[in-house]
Amino acid sequence: MKKILLLFISFVTFGMVFASPIDVNYEDGVYHIVLSGNNIKKRLQFVSSPNLITNKEAHNNSRSEFTINTGFFDPKNQKTISYIVYDYQTVEDPIFNENLMQNPVLRRNMKSILNRTEFRVLDCDGKLKYEIASHDSKTDFLCSIKTSAQGGPQLLPTMKLEEEFFVVKDEEGNVIRESASVLHRVPRTLIGIKTNDKGEQDVHIFIVTNAHPMTMAEARDLCASFGLDSAMAFDGGSSTSLDYKNIHVVSTQESGDTGRALKSFMILPKK
Repeated sequence: MKKILLLFISFVTFGMVFASPIDVNYEDGVYHIVLSGNNIKKRLQFVSSPNLITNKEAHNNSRSEFTINTGFFDPKNQKTISYIVYDYQTVEDPIFNENLMQNPVLRRNMKSILNRTEFRVLDCDGKLKYEIASHDSKTDFLCSIKTSAQGGPQLLPTMKLEEEFFVVKDEEGNVIRESASVLHRVPRTLIGIKTNDKGEQDVHIFIVTNAHPMTMAEARDLCASFGLDSAMAFDGGSSTSLDYKNIHVVSTQESGDTGRALKSFMILPKK
């Protein structure tokens, strides 16, 4: 009886110690990744590159275990359109992108663009937690942003296409401007937060490939179907990228394609 009990305890302990904090599933053209545990919270970082590089290059250069694309950028001048915070410091600021600031249409809507949704890792007096919020929203008392990446639009709890200047409508309700192909079916990079049964936060990531492209409304419905508390999109379309172990995903899915050159990334540096 003692031997059986010891074997059972050993089995349970082994399962607890070696349970993977990164769970990856693929179905119908969509990768669903769940990141769980405090170790992930400590390691998760948002980084940027002075020059545009592929997701694979960022993955290799940072010796990352897991890498996806994040914020928007201008491929012409290689400057950011999204805020990026790394190690408590803002390392990418769109107000220094002259192409963005000098565009008359964008300048008239700059408040909406600069206040787009971002994913944050907060340091709350030594305790880390995740948050999805508008850029200008204040953090809770004693909390500071350790690392974050802006994208948009917010998908859950409500979708903010017009509020974040991804869609503009005329007085009759007709769409007269669309950004990031939000109304068309394209590949997507989506991220959300869900509180699990233990009361802890898990990060859910969806890499929507060319095999099952989605509109932003369909992306919202996908996130809602998994019961996420909050969700948002990062840059998608040709920017959609994932590298993890032997999985290398770029939006074209063509053999040998290294993917589009990008500005910012979410990484999990190897231990």
